[in-house]
Amino acid sequence: MEQSLIDDDDWSFITDSFAATASAAAVRPAPQTLPSQGQPTLGLDFADDAPNPFGRLTLGDPPSTAKPSYSNPCTDLPAPDAATSTSISDRGAARSSPSASSFSDRLSECTGMDVHWRKPPAIELRPHPLRETQVGCFIRTIAASGSQVWAGLENGVRVWNVSDAFEGFGRRRFGTWKPKRGDEESAPFEESCFTSPTICLVVDPSSGLVFSGHKDGRIRIWRMESEPEGRKLGMENGGDLAYSLSWQAHRSPVLSMTLTSHGELWSGSEGGVIIAWSWKIISKALSLSKEDKQRASTLVERSFVDLRSLATVGGMCLLPTADIKCLLSDNFYSKVWSSSSLSFALWDANTKELLKVFNIDGQVETRFDTLQVQNSCEEVGDMRINLSSTSKKAINFFQRSRHVLLEAAGAVRKAAAKSAFGDDYRRTEALTITVNGMIWSGCANGLLIQWDRYGHRLQEVQHHSSYIQCLSTFGTRLWIGYMDGTIQVIDIEGKLLGGWIAHRNPIIGMAVVGSYLFTLANHGGIRGWHMSSPGPLDSVFQSELSRINSLYTRVENFGILVGSWNVGQERVNTDSLISWLGNATPQVGLVVVGLQEVEMGAGFLAMAAAKETVGLEGSANGQWWLEAIGKILDEGVPFELIGSRQLAGLLIAVWARKNLRSYIGDVDAAAVPCGFGRAIGNKGAVALRMRIYDQKICFINCHFAAHLEAVNRRNADFDHVFRTMTFSRISSGLNAATGGACSVHMQHGVNINYGRTPELSEANMVVFLGDFNYRLEGITYEEAVYLISQRRFDLLLGNDQLQVEMKAGRVFQGFQEGNIKFPPTYKFEKDQTELSGYDLSEKKRIPAWCDRILFRDSRNSETDCSLACPVVSSILMYDSCMDVMGSDHKPVKGIFTLSIAHVDEITRRQKFGEILVSSSLKEEFDNIPETSFSSNDITLQGYDITVLRVTNKCRRNIAIFQLSVQTQASLKESEQISGLYSRCSFGFPDWLEVNPKSGTIKPGQIVELSMQYKDTDIVSKLDERTHRMQQNWQDVDSMDKVATLRVDISSNYSTEL
Repeated sequence: MEQSLIDDDDWSFITDSFAATASAAAVRPAPQTLPSQGQPTLGLDFADDAPNPFGRLTLGDPPSTAKPSYSNPCTDLPAPDAATSTSISDRGAARSSPSASSFSDRLSECTGMDVHWRKPPAIELRPHPLRETQVGCFIRTIAASGSQVWAGLENGVRVWNVSDAFEGFGRRRFGTWKPKRGDEESAPFEESCFTSPTICLVVDPSSGLVFSGHKDGRIRIWRMESEPEGRKLGMENGGDLAYSLSWQAHRSPVLSMTLTSHGELWSGSEGGVIIAWSWKIISKALSLSKEDKQRASTLVERSFVDLRSLATVGGMCLLPTADIKCLLSDNFYSKVWSSSSLSFALWDANTKELLKVFNIDGQVETRFDTLQVQNSCEEVGDMRINLSSTSKKAINFFQRSRHVLLEAAGAVRKAAAKSAFGDDYRRTEALTITVNGMIWSGCANGLLIQWDRYGHRLQEVQHHSSYIQCLSTFGTRLWIGYMDGTIQVIDIEGKLLGGWIAHRNPIIGMAVVGSYLFTLANHGGIRGWHMSSPGPLDSVFQSELSRINSLYTRVENFGILVGSWNVGQERVNTDSLISWLGNATPQVGLVVVGLQEVEMGAGFLAMAAAKETVGLEGSANGQWWLEAIGKILDEGVPFELIGSRQLAGLLIAVWARKNLRSYIGDVDAAAVPCGFGRAIGNKGAVALRMRIYDQKICFINCHFAAHLEAVNRRNADFDHVFRTMTFSRISSGLNAATGGACSVHMQHGVNINYGRTPELSEANMVVFLGDFNYRLEGITYEEAVYLISQRRFDLLLGNDQLQVEMKAGRVFQGFQEGNIKFPPTYKFEKDQTELSGYDLSEKKRIPAWCDRILFRDSRNSETDCSLACPVVSSILMYDSCMDVMGSDHKPVKGIFTLSIAHVDEITRRQKFGEILVSSSLKEEFDNIPETSFSSNDITLQGYDITVLRVTNKCRRNIAIFQLSVQTQASLKESEQISGLYSRCSFGFPDWLEVNPKSGTIKPGQIVELSMQYKDTDIVSKLDERTHRMQQNWQDVDSMDKVATLRVDISSNYSTEL
């Protein structure tokens, strides 16, 4: 019985019994040979000089492509912020993995399900590397095609074969893979020899080439399948890959590139410069021998067409001088979009004519509109009258003056209409084109704008408030990557389908390959997400991974020593430091020290505040303390200084044992002043945050408001620190030992974080230490001293302000403290060590536990360390050092045991790959719809339109089709093909018009592809030098023309053919 037709994203075929067996372990059968009607090639023959051009169309199969395999799960992250959540309705509590039958029959009807905000399992192609290992080699962009993911680095390019993603440290295609530091758990990759920083990438599967644009203004070409000679050359230069061709394309960095529908490479740079490079000349240069590399580069460098010169009229260029951030080829209508931050230009890809210049509001720029009218007037004037040279000079002068005035007036209007920073938040950050031919641009304010092919603004949508960083599209879906690490999925009409937090850092690149969307975070981590997410596959994969998580979970244990001391501007002797810290260090792997009142005084505080505004901090006293503690810890032998931060009198520093050091990174610092209107650092906090075994741990050293009655101010200080603390990179690098208290660039107001989720709440463990200044209340000095002498600390703690406030939930919510079994640490006479040494002045301040250490880990209840609860801590010792002198405070210290659960990424990737291979449900999603064609032989007569019909015979899945040119040639009178050569990208010849060139075919429906001969007389003249070079190779004007086209068919959830 024939099934009824259903639309895209219909998952009604997933029955209860099917879902129950979808993840069962089974050997996946070898891929069957795909039917020839599913992926034909088309050969067309034209004779452009004949009275009636004709064509022949033949069908054949391209080489089969093996399906890649993938791996790696991810744990859930919290839901997005409120700005994002408002766009999703009916969100319920988190629930366990449902059966497939619990999903709606149509994805578009499931947008309210909480599964859309649960992070799907991902392939960890490159797990988040420690930042310190990436200096000089950060990844800045990615591109993908076939089964490869290419990345542009600060020192070259890198390529992963996704089919090798499960190999880990094992063998790769060539030799044994030796991972670099930071890439120990990455999937195997190959890396190029050293180059200038890579800024942009373009992958062309038709020619098997990758184009990279670099900071030095050069464009380099790499082969997707490296030849032995190129590999040998790459290894000789310190890499696996060597480029095949390189030429100086621009004087400034190459910011963007695209391949047009006619196979040309366009590149954009600073100042609005756009250059077109002929594919014929590039292919000729690639064919030259190794010895002729210099000649090849010169050949290409001389072939450029400067589009700004073509867009210059009367000495005035129509284009703005802003940097070309994006170049996008509209292969549907043979156009190219170029984009700066606040404007667009629309070009004819064939003639290179500038069609339109318009701003982000869709309004035509005044300069372009004025010059168009001016040109029309000049043409009419030349037809009617013949002006004298004097008159022409006068008219040209007034025309130029009028233009200058109009441009100035336009600038004034814009400045008056918008605030100083209004346009900055509306700047264009990304550009893409969907399968229906619509262009989408993403803005810094989170706005998505849809444009038609003429540059008309159709609609704008906004589903999230964060900055848009990148866009990617395939089939009927468009993915948006945001600054806050969120991915959202919309359909081609702009309707939100779902989203999740993909990374903890900004997403700066996305690329589609196979069944997966790969995302690049700015820290260099790359993850792959199945293109059907959010959907039924997510719960199936997550359930299987959770069942076997013990196989890839590792737990590490070590100790931490935390010490705090208000030093009262004093420098102490070595014996005091040893008593405080030295005796405990053999037990621990990490030492954290927080000091208060390192240096005080009105003059110093004012100077410290001034230094902070220009990014300077630290003091002589701070440097002395770092060096003194370093000597006690024998710094440089068992311990290394990880980082430090000073704000006025506050100083925090962390040391780590060398055997733990390689697992610690991403060290960031923060400072929050709380004194004198939240501006001065006499009170406040300094902090260090770091990743240890891939878990975030924060240490915050605080000094809160003083005086017995200031409880509410102390509570407010904590709240201000917790909510506004914002971390930034330590500018002086990883090891601050040579620079003392290392400098962190902080601009005024950098820690204003209201309205966002506090960064401290995202950490897996947080430790607060310092002089919190909470006092004993409701007791006299004499009573307190007496109870202390009797060591009845339990009775005193009933009057402790901090414990009272914590029990009432007014401060340090969710934190805990070790049992206090030591005397109050304040206020002592500086030269006293006995309990009788409490404040003997007239004020007789009541003793108090001002100096404290509080912490929280990942636990909400008593539980063991696991991936769901990755950091579990307990305090072994909590004590003070009463025998040290030099300050009116006694130092405190605590020793913690720490258990951290983390993922063995290599093992998880391997296990995830096994799940993917055995998944019948995934195979169902990736299945290529069966298609058929109306004819295998088409004849084109004259300029009549000939139609090829393509039918999607599948009753369930949408089919994605795309046409491209494989080769072009000339057909002589003898019917012999002459001068056969491949084309780049889509590579449609000037004389052939095909519409549509790509699109979707719904189940059971038919799409019509129209093909028509196009008169080449409409093509504008190119630069004469380039035109002559092309004629020297092949003069085909008097010959019949031949083109071989290819139609690729894929599913809506996979690029596999």
